[in-house]
Amino acid sequence: MTSPAVPLSLLLLFAILSNTFADPDPLQDTCVADLSSGVTINGFVCKPSNNVSANDFFFDGLKNPGLINNSLGSLVTAANVLKIPGLNTLGVSLARVDYAPGGVNPPHTHPRATEIVFVLEGELEGLVHFQINNGVGNASVLAAFNSQLPGTQAIALTLFAASPPVPDNVLAKAFQIGTMEVDNIKSGLAPKK
Repeated sequence: MTSPAVPLSLLLLFAILSNTFADPDPLQDTCVADLSSGVTINGFVCKPSNNVSANDFFFDGLKNPGLINNSLGSLVTAANVLKIPGLNTLGVSLARVDYAPGGVNPPHTHPRATEIVFVLEGELEGLVHFQINNGVGNASVLAAFNSQLPGTQAIALTLFAASPPVPDNVLAKAFQIGTMEVDNIKSGLAPKK
């Protein structure tokens, strides 16, 4: 006979874990981040209310396309708690991504958030989790996240430029390529000196 405590303990574990991987619910109306504080918790320490200003809730960096001057042909402009301290504890952020023709936002994940994307202009293709501009003109999107600081982990850099490195033989086997191809990929992702 099975003890009823076992299923209850599994439900309790599931309830704890399901809340561990998301931003916590706010306990107050506003908690403007004090980005200068050395204290970090799950979020940022609240600024004293007499130091809060309208600028803590304002960011105009999403209204215009960003200057795309990199080899990827895309630029991400984040509007998260680091740019808008008033988002602290609210569990929301945005990003604008601008693409030149042929530009790509390489495969990546957001370890602390899910994302929804609204295409502002242009034509994009996106599978797994990347976007590429296959159109002849520029493209832009606005992305919304359910986290004040969703993070981004670029897959190629995570695998091929990690420190300590993922062993070449592991990468070769995982991607069904030779170790020389692995070395070529790694050299292309190495920081420029």
